[in-house]
Amino acid sequence: MPNRWKVACLVCLLCIWGDISRADDAALNSGMNVILIVADDMGFQIGCYGDPVARTPGIDRLAERGTRFTRAGCTTASCSPSRSVLLTGLHNHATGAYGLAHATHHFTAYSSVRTLPVMLAEAGYRTCSIGKFHVAPEEVFHFDEYRNDRLIGGSRNSAMMVANAVDWMEEEDERPFFLYFCSSDPHRGAGTGDFANLNDREENPYPGCERVRFEASEMTPPPWLPDNDDVRAELAEYYQAINRFDQGVSALLDYLESSGHIDDTLVILLSDNGPPFPGAKTTLYQPGMNLPLILASPDATARGITCDARVSWVDIAPTILDFCDVTPTLGGPRSPNMSNGPNQPPSPASHGRSFLDVLDEEHPEGWDTTFASHSFHEVTMYYPMRVVISGDYKLIFNIAHQLPYPFASDLYGSPTWQGVLSRGDEMYGPRTVEAYVQRPRFELYNLADDPWESHNLAELPEHADKLSEMQAQLQQWQVETADPWELKWRYE
Repeated sequence: MPNRWKVACLVCLLCIWGDISRADDAALNSGMNVILIVADDMGFQIGCYGDPVARTPGIDRLAERGTRFTRAGCTTASCSPSRSVLLTGLHNHATGAYGLAHATHHFTAYSSVRTLPVMLAEAGYRTCSIGKFHVAPEEVFHFDEYRNDRLIGGSRNSAMMVANAVDWMEEEDERPFFLYFCSSDPHRGAGTGDFANLNDREENPYPGCERVRFEASEMTPPPWLPDNDDVRAELAEYYQAINRFDQGVSALLDYLESSGHIDDTLVILLSDNGPPFPGAKTTLYQPGMNLPLILASPDATARGITCDARVSWVDIAPTILDFCDVTPTLGGPRSPNMSNGPNQPPSPASHGRSFLDVLDEEHPEGWDTTFASHSFHEVTMYYPMRVVISGDYKLIFNIAHQLPYPFASDLYGSPTWQGVLSRGDEMYGPRTVEAYVQRPRFELYNLADDPWESHNLAELPEHADKLSEMQAQLQQWQVETADPWELKWRYE
């Protein structure tokens, strides 16, 4: 056979193989798109969550299209470990992502961990990360592309982030897409511990974003914070950063609507952990872990509703995979620990479950229990906590309760906390400064009666049975999720 005929036959075979391969990819997924929008350190300072001062028309517009969750939240109130949970569906104590990934902290997930972007890519999706990444190692959390060029002001410039996102979504590619869109707002700025170095410069450091300022006198601190001038001034800058993030949400929705992708794209918006103030971020008190979650699905039959299911960030990856018709895969062997040795089965595909089926329900059954696991923030901040919330009751197990509670460097340096120290304040929000810093081994709260967790019931005889019941529930969950800290029930 002449060479030119051999070449022609080879080309035909490759074309046929390409058609079969594309058909196989299509069979592996739903063909629907996903955008996961992650704010950095944002609580309920949002209009659709009832904040009268916040200016968040973009987030409010998304809530009108979908379901707004009221009792959702992270499993660990720290940036990197929380993001590792979002992208794996596994608690961070099972993946090794115990704390911050960057600089000297250097916490990384095990190489055997299976992650959302990798599983979606294997199922025929194209994947892109824009903005804050903050997990490691990259090859475990790998995205096809990282579109962070031309971001003047970095990942706080939501206008330029959206421009990059639109350029990527507009590219010629028949595959469905997964976009991971992560702002660095409204996280504190580096250096001074407050927000002023980011928001009060004379020139606008984020071209394309409108500067919307707030007055300290307009601020009403939430009950978990003190009410003083330091807090009000920081909140004013914090709300400005939230508005800047919201401008990106508005622009993304504009594109989805004009392009028609609003009809084939699942949009999820949430925050990695609570606000960057003592009493929220790095703690597993409610302001640190009870967070906004809005999900708008093109398949929803009801819109603009609320749902009180206790979903957590371990449920995000399973929900996305469910929407995409992608079957999660098991990870490699779990890390050995003292309680059950090195010969363990592979890590589970997920510790969470999909909540797609309850998007149209306000009070779904079977969603009233959740767990949380926090071990580090910065590498110097060892303070492992484990939490179970069941019904109205919440149990916090402060495993290293003998230690004073550690402060993240930005929280310690904030005017809010420095003001407490300089004045010698006895109270910090609903609890004493002493109680905030030196915590008991167990904290038990009735969230219905005491939403700000100021009355510890763990030492009261009349709550002994409830304490024992929830301790057993928490320890069993630690066993089931291969938590190395489970041995602390018996050791030390």
